Amino acid sequence: SDTAADPASAVKNYWLALTEKDSARLSSYSCADYEATALTTLESFQSVEVVAKDVECVIANTTADSVEVTCKGTLVASYGAEDLVIDLSQKSYLAVNEGGEWRMCGEK
Repeated sequence: SDTAADPASAVKNYWLALTEKDSARLSSYSCADYEATALTTLESFQSVEVVAKDVECVIANTTADSVEVTCKGTLVASYGAEDLVIDLSQKSYLAVNEGGEWRMCGEK
């Protein structure tokens, strides 16, 4: 199974699974509380092409129960003539350890 050894990898793999429209992998990289949101996001991308460009993530801050991860790069969703560009650096993301595996658990 897919495992992420560190929080930054978990968040990066989450974005890549989203662009690859791989719901099983997306679920494995989402924490329990965030899985429904992740799958809703995936559904909104089903009919469009989404490409990840230069996505890299690093640990920004660590607290007792979660790790804050920042990313750079973009997701580009092509809606026919129009592209929607999602800049991942606009937010930071929370990763939590569930059962020994790091998972994406929302935005900050």
